Amino acid sequence: MSNSSRRQFLKTSIASVFTIAVSTSLTGCMQTFQKKSLTPVEFKHGIASGDPLENALIIWTHVQTEQENATVAWELARDAKFTNIVRRGYAETNKSRDFTIKIDVQELKANTQYFYRFIGLTTVSPVGRAKTLPINNIEQVKIAVVSCSNYPAGYFNAYSDAAKQKNLDVVLHLGDYIYEYPMGGYATNNADKIGRSLAPDNSGEIITLSDYRKRYAIYRTDKGLQALHAAAPFIVVWDDHEIANDTYKSGAENHSSNEGDFLKRRAAAIQAYYEWLPIRPPMGEQNPQIYRTFNFANLLSLHMLDTRVIARDKQLAYSDYKDADTKKMDVTGFVNDLNNPQRQLLGNTQLNWLICAMAKSNAKWQVLGQQVLMTKMWLPTEIFSQSDRTKIPSVIKELVAIKQAVLINKTVTPAQLARVNTLMPYNLDAWDGYPSEREALYKSANELNKKLVVVAGDTHNAWHGDLIDIKGNNVGVEFATPGVTSPGMEHYLSLNTKQAKQMADALSLLINDLNYCNLSHRGYMLLTLTHDQIVADWRYVDNIDSPNYNIVNEHQSVYKG
Repeated sequence: MSNSSRRQFLKTSIASVFTIAVSTSLTGCMQTFQKKSLTPVEFKHGIASGDPLENALIIWTHVQTEQENATVAWELARDAKFTNIVRRGYAETNKSRDFTIKIDVQELKANTQYFYRFIGLTTVSPVGRAKTLPINNIEQVKIAVVSCSNYPAGYFNAYSDAAKQKNLDVVLHLGDYIYEYPMGGYATNNADKIGRSLAPDNSGEIITLSDYRKRYAIYRTDKGLQALHAAAPFIVVWDDHEIANDTYKSGAENHSSNEGDFLKRRAAAIQAYYEWLPIRPPMGEQNPQIYRTFNFANLLSLHMLDTRVIARDKQLAYSDYKDADTKKMDVTGFVNDLNNPQRQLLGNTQLNWLICAMAKSNAKWQVLGQQVLMTKMWLPTEIFSQSDRTKIPSVIKELVAIKQAVLINKTVTPAQLARVNTLMPYNLDAWDGYPSEREALYKSANELNKKLVVVAGDTHNAWHGDLIDIKGNNVGVEFATPGVTSPGMEHYLSLNTKQAKQMADALSLLINDLNYCNLSHRGYMLLTLTHDQIVADWRYVDNIDSPNYNIVNEHQSVYKG
């Protein structure tokens, strides 16, 4: 962020919403605390840092108190024992902020590790570790990539393991930090048994500001999530469940008219998001714009995108093109709508911003941190025609045999060839549902001579695909992280572990641009970026039914650009 843009941010956020306290070396350097001025508080929801810049960090906490207003102290030091304190100050909060606290600590040194904590009258918070971004040449950046953490579905063991990784620069959270569903809804069937039920006063579907705030509070009690927040600064972006399933710019699949005005619900959800996460909103906390860039010196530019809230046109649905009586598909109508050049996911404003940001960047890697799969995930149409999902594995087995024969130049019949070459996108909620805008992005990247490195979440499964434009040019690579707890394709297709492995191998063969996938494990992804290559390591946990787990079935892919 430039000095001018930072000044604009301060003017906008402080003047209009008074939500982030800003600390510089001039305003936060008192030598001792006046303990009597502090409030009795508890720090049950941990601490966090986020949105690191080369000279600034957001630090965050939430306090519980019986007072109407709370004052706590905070400290930032070069060591975990706080013998070398470089900044300290006071922070106030109250009910209007749900007793959350954010400090934007500025005028820090680049590429420097710091430790921070908060202090109440008789209590001290856990200690967090954070790190500013570099400005000079660096050799490596290490990023943990996570998404899709559903509290009732299980324990956040993926977070726990990621917190143990040494020398993490940042954690990249790609959305679905919370889920809006009620108990008895999606992925809650095992919650009572494993001790992950939602609180009685927050067990329904969340709609109001109070609902969303309470849901964040429940999630932030998870020990794995607290540990990961304490281990490294987060860079976050929302997906749909921070608001409602399959959100688009004017509605959501999981929002009905009897639930009130969608935009009011969205505003409540966004307010709670900004309160509970360590994020520096680019346009202030009253604005849903969340896209922004983080530069790691000469190594990478990380462009965080919004594919959900500000511009997404409503997702297409195959069912809308099928005649209710004849069951015949209106293929022409569907294809015309799918390829409509006016159809948007990022929107023109955000796309132009991204193109300009990439053009200005001199970094080796252009990384897009966003929610949904960009890889062209087209499957044989025959798979979609199965009314009985249990037949899908056997159909896929037949298609795999045909595709294998084609690849070794073995003779197949025209009918067999048509079975594997008649394709359609399986997920219209992803970039496959917005192909014109995807091609516009690819075209711009090619013109700039920039290779894209896309990271995605959303599907709850792990993927590694090549990004191929309409002319057959390779414009980059995509790495997608599995969900922390949310069930994936194996759940929807009722596959056991063996069947899920077979399905994953089959998809990697049948989908032309797909190199790898895992359909049966929850976990996270580590990205290690150097000037020569990017190494993606997927780490899977064997269990989410208790906090005890092991890492199983690790996988690694290497991209050299």
